[in-house]
Amino acid sequence: MDRLKIALFQADLIWEQAADNRHKFTRLFESIAPGTDLIVLPEMFTTGFSMEPAKLAETMTGETVAWLQQQAAAMNTAITGSVIIEENRNFYNRLLWVFPNGTIRSYDKRHLFTLAGEEKVYTPGKEQLLVEYKGWKIMPLICYDLRFPVWSRNQFDYDLLLYVANFPDKRGMAWRTLLQARAIENQAYTIGLNRVGTDGNGAYYAGDSCLVNYDGKISQHLPPREMVAQFEIKKEEQATFRKKLAFLPDQDEFSIHGSIQRD
Repeated sequence: MDRLKIALFQADLIWEQAADNRHKFTRLFESIAPGTDLIVLPEMFTTGFSMEPAKLAETMTGETVAWLQQQAAAMNTAITGSVIIEENRNFYNRLLWVFPNGTIRSYDKRHLFTLAGEEKVYTPGKEQLLVEYKGWKIMPLICYDLRFPVWSRNQFDYDLLLYVANFPDKRGMAWRTLLQARAIENQAYTIGLNRVGTDGNGAYYAGDSCLVNYDGKISQHLPPREMVAQFEIKKEEQATFRKKLAFLPDQDEFSIHGSIQRD
């Protein structure tokens, strides 16, 4: 499948209220166009970026996972975003990728945001995730991962690099610049989906969600308000660009600590 239709949900999250956020997204889902292939939700989309996992964490058999499966099946689309998950007495900032048939893949955030003390309450992930969906290879990552290019290095020939985030507006220049850098160095479509509004800690988020083309040009840039943005990306155009400017084969060879999850 050469084309992928994507809907980005740049939302103002309700602080630490999972049921209210699920209800909000259920209503927002009604606005998406038929035939959408992928819905992208922000980091910690049920709670905001909270450091209170002991009171907020769910399990992989909890309400949010069941809700994601129901919504994906009802709309016949994949849905992704991160939530707080407890597993084996550890808490994770976990990205869930839910296929229309209910199958779930997951990625635990590798780089925990030390400025907010995320590493004190969450356990870091050890594996990257490569999702194969409708002929596309997709690498989903979370927020602070954006600052560490080795972790997103395109040694897997992926087509789309995806970040879900709660990235404060005061670091907006870094957000946009790093998204463009990741797109350029990996010659891949790169999406950064951020939230809007002010969270329970007083941090302000301006959205700034972006689709960056494989050549580093921003083709979609969302304004600072809650909204749903829908667009289509084309793999053939990216393949032509990579063939014309074949930089990826010239990458240095080295290994990183971690492993890749494949289907």
